[in-house]
Amino acid sequence: MRACPINLEPLADGETFSPAGLRSWHPRLTHLQVLALGQDEQLRQARLRADKMSIQGVQPKLSAVLKPKDGCFEVVDCGGRFILKPNPPPYEEVPANEALSMTLARHAGIEVPPHGLLPAVDGSWVYVVRRFDRAGRDDRLHVEDFAQLSGATRDTKYASSLEQVAKLVETHCSFPAVEKAALARRLLFCFLIGNEDMHLKNFSLLVERGKVRLAPAYDFLNSTLVLENASEESALPLRGRKRKLTRADWIDYFCRERLGLPETILAGILADLRDGPPEWEKIIRRSFLSTPRQDHYIEILENRHRRIFR
Repeated sequence: MRACPINLEPLADGETFSPAGLRSWHPRLTHLQVLALGQDEQLRQARLRADKMSIQGVQPKLSAVLKPKDGCFEVVDCGGRFILKPNPPPYEEVPANEALSMTLARHAGIEVPPHGLLPAVDGSWVYVVRRFDRAGRDDRLHVEDFAQLSGATRDTKYASSLEQVAKLVETHCSFPAVEKAALARRLLFCFLIGNEDMHLKNFSLLVERGKVRLAPAYDFLNSTLVLENASEESALPLRGRKRKLTRADWIDYFCRERLGLPETILAGILADLRDGPPEWEKIIRRSFLSTPRQDHYIEILENRHRRIFR
């Protein structure tokens, strides 16, 4: 079954992108050209522009503007509303992995920015995500990641704990009860899909209309699939451990004891995550991962699901 690279929904005959997928990137976008830069040139441009752009991170990134009339992206030094992420060597199929993981997150009830895949001129895939720290024509929304909030640096982004992440939400969010439930959903989902790289810089708070809340999710990736022999299950320890985490650790301790989630709220989150995998597996099979990696993604999901919901 052919699927839209943007939203992974089935395509009608003759379609390359679904109309809904295109509209998610811009309401007037009706067609989309391949990115004019091949993977090698994308990586070269990312290196050349690294000190000019406001976006940061280890993975190569490019800032871009979307021209809906022309149906194309233009790479820029500043002012871009989209981030383009080429595949980082030496890993394989990372854009398809991230596009899939973020789409599954949306189906799991997690807020994510508009995102998807864009083919490049050399046949490679580029992951595309719209920046959530921009609003209107010129407005910038204030965002701080949890490393900044806790005084950590890029080099110390793993020197914390999930308990500390919970404390930052409680301390800074305008409505901590709401955001703690959202945090629980995200962390349980990340455990289920094998995303073991949720360090301090992969959580952010967004200030919007005077209210502080969790920013939309970003950088969700089945890193267990990418690394193949990952020895940890969480970048930040829970109860002092990063591996062999159990249902009791996640639900009884973290959700009930540490976050203090009401039983009705917790039950709703668990029901969504318990019942989601059959539909998620259909989406995985429509994804742009190779069949062996689709198989492995599903295997990881099934294994983690049994550990939480057996």
